[in-house]
Amino acid sequence: MNEKQNQDFDFKPYIGPEERIGEFTVRAVVLGSALAIVFGLANAYLGLKVGMTVSASIPAAVISMAILKGALKKGTILENNISQTIGSSGESLAAGIIFTIPAFFMWDYFPDAWTIILISILGGFLGILFMIPLRRYLIVQEHRTLPYPEGTACAEILKAGDKGGAKAKIVFAGVGLGAIYKFLMSGLKLWKETASWIVTGIKGMEIGMDLTPALLGVGFIIGPQIASYMLAGAVLGYLVISPLIAFIGANLNVPVPPADNIISMLSPGEIRSYYIRYIGAGAVAIGGLISLLHASPIVFRCFKIGFIEMFRGFKFLPDKNALRTEQDIPMSVVIAGAIIIAILMLLIPQTHIGIIGMLIVVLFSFFFVTVASRIVGIVGSSSSPVSGMTIATLLITCLIFVAFGWRGMPGMIGAMSIGSVVCIAICMAGDASQDLKTGFLVGSTPFYQQIAEFIGVIIPALFMGGVLMLLHKTMVIGSDKLPAPQATLMSFVVKGVLTGTLPWTFVGLGAILAIAVELLGISALPFAIGLYLPLSLSLPIMVGALVYAIIQRTASGESLKVREEKGILFSSGLVAGDALVGVLIAFLIGIPGLNRIYENLPVGAWLGNFADIGSIIIFLIIAAILLFQTRK
Repeated sequence: MNEKQNQDFDFKPYIGPEERIGEFTVRAVVLGSALAIVFGLANAYLGLKVGMTVSASIPAAVISMAILKGALKKGTILENNISQTIGSSGESLAAGIIFTIPAFFMWDYFPDAWTIILISILGGFLGILFMIPLRRYLIVQEHRTLPYPEGTACAEILKAGDKGGAKAKIVFAGVGLGAIYKFLMSGLKLWKETASWIVTGIKGMEIGMDLTPALLGVGFIIGPQIASYMLAGAVLGYLVISPLIAFIGANLNVPVPPADNIISMLSPGEIRSYYIRYIGAGAVAIGGLISLLHASPIVFRCFKIGFIEMFRGFKFLPDKNALRTEQDIPMSVVIAGAIIIAILMLLIPQTHIGIIGMLIVVLFSFFFVTVASRIVGIVGSSSSPVSGMTIATLLITCLIFVAFGWRGMPGMIGAMSIGSVVCIAICMAGDASQDLKTGFLVGSTPFYQQIAEFIGVIIPALFMGGVLMLLHKTMVIGSDKLPAPQATLMSFVVKGVLTGTLPWTFVGLGAILAIAVELLGISALPFAIGLYLPLSLSLPIMVGALVYAIIQRTASGESLKVREEKGILFSSGLVAGDALVGVLIAFLIGIPGLNRIYENLPVGAWLGNFADIGSIIIFLIIAAILLFQTRK
């Protein structure tokens, strides 16, 4: 389908392009900035604690509506969207930072707070700039094929809150159920967050499910096809390759790098950490490359148009003659901004990036921003394999450094600095993609949203450096209190390449697997994502997708549309409730006294020996409620 045909499809945003209502206002920006700080700091701690963050787009939208539309009685839907755009940026920035920068502390290298702030801002800006020219392709032209689950869910919540009535009740019923479920499960620990079984008789095989309502909702939103591709990758990785590694390793008396123990002594989780994750990283890198090649004609055309615009004259503002909903930051600003950022990176002495490193940053940021923006359109931001793409960046960067003879601590610092900028760019591009999808659906002005994204980087970035240093001083990053699992993995990768101990065989196997899947006519990227992520994430997503499949089988025509809409509204609420309480718990466990009480709570004690099965039954009850809510 060509560009003109896509522009002519019958989609109409909630607020039409000819309508003018309050949007980029002072109150929207101030509230969004406050939310960005709150979600940024909460997720920085949570990410260092458990290696993952809680998506903030939907909770930011809910809080914004409660304050602007509820308490102040003045907020418009577009103002709420600007607030959530800025607010959600804090979480994404925190993810990019805590996945990489803590590695410096583990090496006893302590960049000052301003260095961390500059890395954060430059990386965030680069990700947003490279996302801007992709908006027309990924958000507009691919509207029918890329669901952007969090962005779509956020739009439904904003529209429901604006309309009120029956739709709002469905959304907030989901919010309430998701919040109560999450609080009872994760706050009071009445049942397990993850149910798992090690399969007896087949060493290396473990089956588990993360029993969160957010994953159930995401599964319904993305549908059965994409969910099944993800599950196929997870099944191959954890029910085939992992047992195969354990079977072969049973007769080996020496460790197989990167593990430091013999395979027969490794648990299924350790096999994943030492081997499957590298296979998944290789698959994600190749799947991402294939995705970029598919999109390359549009991408190059966007940048070609941008260069032509620059030669015709530098523009700071969008074309006033264009429809309000088609006004972006001009390509001349995008290209000039990327050049300025590249130059500024050379002026940060503590990063040891250099000219070659600068070129690597720009190249990989452009590549993985394109990949990440498409990935989050398929599976959502929460399931985006950011660390996999960062690992791929670090692998190639370290190989280049080795070729130039750059080893030792300066080489490690330079490689990790590059990885940090690229990782932050990836995270911010994914967040911007979801936000722009929300804006597309509700009828926001892209130019104002893109400005809001930049504000959402600057405000929380000013706090991140000091927060990391404070956490390291009080709890020690890399210790049992703050294990920082993602950053630990990144540090292993850099050390492994620069010292010649990285398992390239496993990375190569993943790349070959992705190519083989693509040759079968199946999109390699969702398959690779499933291979990289734990099986416990893919299974609950598949449960949500099966609920959607049941609706497809039992309804048609107008009835199907009504049931789909109700399901998306309720699923959006589940995601929102889960995320809101997840952030609240992150705050509470950061308080020393409450933290000790929380850690001593027994998990699922009332379920006794049936804790795993009981937890799954409770989760399936939520799935049944989701199905029940879709009835016409």
